Amino acid sequence: MIKTSQRNRAQNSMPSTATLYRSSLGKKYIMSATGGFLGLFLLIHTLGNSTLFFGRAWFNSYAEHLHSLGPLVTVFELVLLIVFLLHIMTGLILFFQNNRARQTRYSVSATAGRRTWGSRTMPYTGICILLFVLVHLFNFHFTDHSRPIADIVSPVLSRPLYAVFYMAAMLLLALHITHGFWSMFQSLGLYHPGYNCLIRRSTLWLARFIALVFLMIPLLFLVGHAVLQ
Repeated sequence: MIKTSQRNRAQNSMPSTATLYRSSLGKKYIMSATGGFLGLFLLIHTLGNSTLFFGRAWFNSYAEHLHSLGPLVTVFELVLLIVFLLHIMTGLILFFQNNRARQTRYSVSATAGRRTWGSRTMPYTGICILLFVLVHLFNFHFTDHSRPIADIVSPVLSRPLYAVFYMAAMLLLALHITHGFWSMFQSLGLYHPGYNCLIRRSTLWLARFIALVFLMIPLLFLVGHAVLQ
């Protein structure tokens, strides 16, 4: 009887779990969790790439230590790919669901004034970031890694067209994560009237820091500074 009762409770709980993942709330949790993971990766990637400012030896050493992890790097890249795709697909589903949920043009215009540029453009900046990531991977990941990383990065970022493209993408990234970081805390319920101002400012400055570092890298190449010589 006890086992039957436990089995019945488990069966009764399964639909509610499945319903959570099919619901808008469940998708928002997925967006927040995957966004948090991607944000953490972005911060680590920012700190790693900042070694470029200290010269060729520092940058090459950072890349060599990273690749010395061997299979762990491959495993992490696969996890990152899955999380990235899940974040994109969930975001697109929510975007289309929200569009269908709007009953009239009046309801859209009535709420538009309370939304930020970051929240309004999230789907569009997200698509632009996806395109940038594909170009970025083509130039830096799917290439000949028998050469030092400095010799891979320098020729690409020394091209003015790509440097400008890179900086434009970083501005869109800043807009995306400025809202994304704040939205993540809200969706996970990590907010409080007494700390909301601090959280909002912290997420804003974190987004600015990440964007500034990534903006400075192509800018130095664009103005002809021999960063990795």
